[in-house]
Amino acid sequence: MQRREFLQTSILASTLLFVPKMLHALDRGPGLARLADAPGARRLIVVQLGGGNDGLNTVIPYQNDLYYQARPTLGIKESEGILALDKGLGFHPALKGFKSLYDQGYLAVLNSVGYPNPDRSHFRSMDIWQTGSGSAQNLSTGWLGRYLDSGAPGCQNPYNALEVDDTLSLAMKGTQRKGLAFKNPDKLHQLTQNRLLSQVSRETGSDHHHAQVDYLYQTLAETASSADYLYDKSKVYKSAGAYPNSEFGKNLKTTAELINSGVESRVYYVALNGFDTHVRQHEQQQKLFTDLGDGLAALADDLQKNGQWANTLVLVFSEFGRRVGQNASNGTDHGTANPVFLIGGSLQQKGVLNDAPDLANLDQGDLRHQIDFRGIYATVLKDWLGADDTSILGTDFERMRGLV
Repeated sequence: MQRREFLQTSILASTLLFVPKMLHALDRGPGLARLADAPGARRLIVVQLGGGNDGLNTVIPYQNDLYYQARPTLGIKESEGILALDKGLGFHPALKGFKSLYDQGYLAVLNSVGYPNPDRSHFRSMDIWQTGSGSAQNLSTGWLGRYLDSGAPGCQNPYNALEVDDTLSLAMKGTQRKGLAFKNPDKLHQLTQNRLLSQVSRETGSDHHHAQVDYLYQTLAETASSADYLYDKSKVYKSAGAYPNSEFGKNLKTTAELINSGVESRVYYVALNGFDTHVRQHEQQQKLFTDLGDGLAALADDLQKNGQWANTLVLVFSEFGRRVGQNASNGTDHGTANPVFLIGGSLQQKGVLNDAPDLANLDQGDLRHQIDFRGIYATVLKDWLGADDTSILGTDFERMRGLV
């Protein structure tokens, strides 16, 4: 084996160790039913806004003078095209896609979501959100990974959870099962067609007695089978939807194509990064929000046309919000509580579901959280996915009953 081939194989093999161990040989024919055909089957799409999105300029308290006092130049005025909601709030002018979903009854706004003793580090706060831990806990598994481990309805399928990205997020890693990360089915299939990997994946590993070697053989075989299945299945449906011409738009389009092609997955995970707006926040948010709103509106339309919208729920979150006051660089610094959005065709409660952030009762310049994010997770796990939220989250968090 040449050194270059060995390195390429080693890199891919190390990546494939993130693939679920419990995948089995897959039927690449029509044997697997569409998720929509299973009674009561539902899916979750998680959208992560990386960098700490400024929630106050997302859901704008434009009827509150304290907002403009804290942001004399960064505050967005009603005359600039704020998209009015209720409770004295409005969407950023670039979130026209969100407003369309809101007007159709497909979107719920949860204000001031956070957790006690918040952390302002990107890495630590993202870990907290992805694992569903408290600020003083350190967990090595994600909340969705533990859902996969739980054996809840739908977790036995070969494709339990798919992340449209190059790397797998901590949220998707369990102890026994993990999600599968890939940018698109074509590239994943091309990787597994590597001559050396193809040869190894056909071996049974029966001559080896080391558990890690056996695991590698099994993982390679299962990944090759998964890649073949996803590649074949993805040919079933090609979207003509008007998605943004961006990385995020392409990832949402891939997600819709997988769903509409009949790939069985209970969880999809995508990310939109760039929200760390310490400087030039106006310009950055304008672009990001256009991408976000238009992308999710296109996704909803795509799934609705193919009968997949009623059993889909989208959860949009960011690891923290920004401070109430603007900084000296026409931006905002790391803060605490933030809005979370739930989007779907079967929401039982819609619109703005709780009061606007209390700008008169701050914690050292930061918003106080009204809702613990783990209560939202508990609601999604129990009421939407039919899982045991208490065992997955480790604590009985108060659910938002009647939401989904």
